[in-house]
Amino acid sequence: MLAKPEPIREISGACPQALSEELLQSTQPLLLRGLVSQWPAVAACSASPRAAADYLQSFYAGAPVVAMVGPSQIKGRFFYNHDLSGVNFRAERCALDALFEQIMLGEANPEQPCIYVGSTDVDQCLPGFREANDIDLGERTPLASVWMGNRSRIAAHHDLPDNLACVVAGRRRFTLFPPSQLGNLYIGPLDFTPAGQAISLVDFEAPDLERFPRFAVAMQHAQVAELEPGDAILIPSLWWHQVEALESFNVLINYWWRRSPAYMDTPINALLLTIMSVRDLPPHERQSWRTLFEHYVFEADEDTASHIPENARRLLSPLNENATRELRAQLLKRLNR
Repeated sequence: MLAKPEPIREISGACPQALSEELLQSTQPLLLRGLVSQWPAVAACSASPRAAADYLQSFYAGAPVVAMVGPSQIKGRFFYNHDLSGVNFRAERCALDALFEQIMLGEANPEQPCIYVGSTDVDQCLPGFREANDIDLGERTPLASVWMGNRSRIAAHHDLPDNLACVVAGRRRFTLFPPSQLGNLYIGPLDFTPAGQAISLVDFEAPDLERFPRFAVAMQHAQVAELEPGDAILIPSLWWHQVEALESFNVLINYWWRRSPAYMDTPINALLLTIMSVRDLPPHERQSWRTLFEHYVFEADEDTASHIPENARRLLSPLNENATRELRAQLLKRLNR
């Protein structure tokens, strides 16, 4: 029998215009009850799915959105096909008002397609929305995205940025795992994914413990929260999270930001390059490279290059934007040789 997830730590009374640095820099997930309950969008969307659609359409400027559409048989689980050679949905470009109409007309239809609009820039899709519905994140310059659709189950994945996700309409269930549970979540391919991020192959609704036995260990570390309209959740960088939209019409706004400077490259590129150049070396060579990585990356401190005159440390000095640009140019030159 699988362990029951622990509830995510809950905080009430936080103000969207005065979030503390301690909260925003948390390395543990936080459930922020009622954080955006005063948003006009939450009030407008509380009456009915039709009212929610009407409110969002009042900002819509006509730019098409990309929706993932799958047959009712997938039961909202946007995923791979049976042999992981493709996916179980199709991508469609469509007008937002037509998409909403399709969702409304299909509410009472058991054969209604599963519809999911993910990670769509709020300012482009709904210009003006954030003038009345926003969060002050201080000096951070987050990417704000809107997520919409009917019932869905998005497999556990992780994101590089920190994530503050705010429920506007419907309910959402988040199941989270710390980064240390990577090996127990049975992650699929890195270079072919349903929506850009590698995902867990485990169906949380019906886990196959014969095929994925270590998932039982992951569940011993799981945290869960169910969010109502107006609630928000803080998901720290690299925490694995499955997201379930639980109503016939759901809307979420999220904010992504990184704690590192914008000029720094994404670490996933380093991972892919290391797989290409290090993973298949003989074991004794891999161990030698492990020592180098630990010395220059994972255990690097002020002593790493202290024996080198400061003016001659170059790459071993703290990186800035210019040094990073020069390093990227050197890497590209090496890769393109």
